[in-house]
Amino acid sequence: MATIEYQGRTLELNEEGFLANPDEWTEEIAVVLAKDQENLDALTPDHWAVIRFIRSYYEDKKLAPMVRAICKTTNLPLRQIYELFPSGPAKGACKLAGLPKPDGCV
Repeated sequence: MATIEYQGRTLELNEEGFLANPDEWTEEIAVVLAKDQENLDALTPDHWAVIRFIRSYYEDKKLAPMVRAICKTTNLPLRQIYELFPSGPAKGACKLAGLPKPDGCV
């Protein structure tokens, strides 16, 4: 299993770079994951709007939101979400939000 180092802690990742334990997630860890797993040098306010919505939804419902809900809540068109997260909202954005890999995500 892969790992990342953050503030003296070793966090386990699954084979695709998702946190093995979503409860370990913090916004600072999202920054590390963005750089190490998604090759994003910086997270913009639009990135954070998507990440925070996904994380909040997951904490409330214990599952990832549908892409349509992400677009509606953040007022970002799907095209822009794919520009922000080149590996896609299910894989890239959910990974940065600390969620487990969503069902149906390839």
